[in-house]
Amino acid sequence: MKFVIAPDKFKGSLTGFEFCNAVEDGLRMVFSDAEIRKMPLADGGDGTIEVVEHYLKGKKITLKVKDPLFRPVSASYIYSQESHIAYIEMAEASGLKLLKDIERNCMESSTFGTGELIVDALEKGATEIILGIGGSATNDGGMGMAFALGYLFLDKEGNELAPIGRNLIAVKKVDNSNIHPKLKDVKVKVACDVSNPFYGANGAAKIYAEQKGASKEEIELLDEGLRNYAKIIKDVFSIELQKIAGSGAAGGIGGGAVVFLKGQLTSGIDLIKELANFDEAIEGIDWIITGEGQLDEQTLSGKTINGVVNSAAKKNIPVAAFCGSASISIEQQKEFDLAYVTSIVRGISTLKRAMETSYANLVHTSYNFANLMKCSSFK
Repeated sequence: MKFVIAPDKFKGSLTGFEFCNAVEDGLRMVFSDAEIRKMPLADGGDGTIEVVEHYLKGKKITLKVKDPLFRPVSASYIYSQESHIAYIEMAEASGLKLLKDIERNCMESSTFGTGELIVDALEKGATEIILGIGGSATNDGGMGMAFALGYLFLDKEGNELAPIGRNLIAVKKVDNSNIHPKLKDVKVKVACDVSNPFYGANGAAKIYAEQKGASKEEIELLDEGLRNYAKIIKDVFSIELQKIAGSGAAGGIGGGAVVFLKGQLTSGIDLIKELANFDEAIEGIDWIITGEGQLDEQTLSGKTINGVVNSAAKKNIPVAAFCGSASISIEQQKEFDLAYVTSIVRGISTLKRAMETSYANLVHTSYNFANLMKCSSFK
């Protein structure tokens, strides 16, 4: 038997690498001589950096940058000297994970630190940057990131504005006369798995700003600011942000990356699969085993399992999903083209207990799955 193990992480419980090891342990209890390829994946969200490091075979670069509230923080990105590819996860410098709940304030927060990471990668010689934009603490339309790269944002009197969400509404001019000289020579791909527009009912502020600390009144101000900012961007760069699906991702940095980095918004899981040469690696495989902490309707769009299923379907390879919890219906399972779905939790359990026993439960699930394969007449 030939297996590829290609999971996302179980957030707070198992890394993708630990998932692979647990499943291998269970499979080998039945198929001791099985060919097993361990290929942990991710969708570009928080935590993708470890997976990218594995495939990129790059070096983790750590430097001091500004956090979302302009305080010094150590942040890392991955850089491959061989391929000149950098992977930058904005959550490292501009993420909610860097703030206490009481500090969340996307009126005052900025993506400036993410821009500092990009500058460092450019100066190290990066010719391609992959930017993961999950987990942001910001709603600045990418203004902070652009500011770090040399763009200036001015009010109606020509005064320089601090690159924060509160000031989106005051932007009347963008000065791009002194941007980083190496920016023109880099290709940027942005891991973006949402289709939110820049502003409006489904835009950056109205969908995401509340979880980043904004009040109802502030959400309205931020949305109005994004509208103004988009108008200025259209006037200066001839780009209509509102027409770009995903421009509202991560507080508008999705759109900001298109404008200021000439970035291409791309599915996060597709970017990671490309780095891993995933479609080539699954050639001739009997089963792909994937999984994530929670399998639900959201998994049907843009998540890791969705990416695995899409690749498997092209080669008629059945996919099994081992998950912490699984709440999809039979109809959804059929629609999703998953041959086998199970929750790994054993017996009556609390969430804490289930997370603590994830590795052992996953070994047990894998063992039973392998037994089923051995006893059945199909592969």
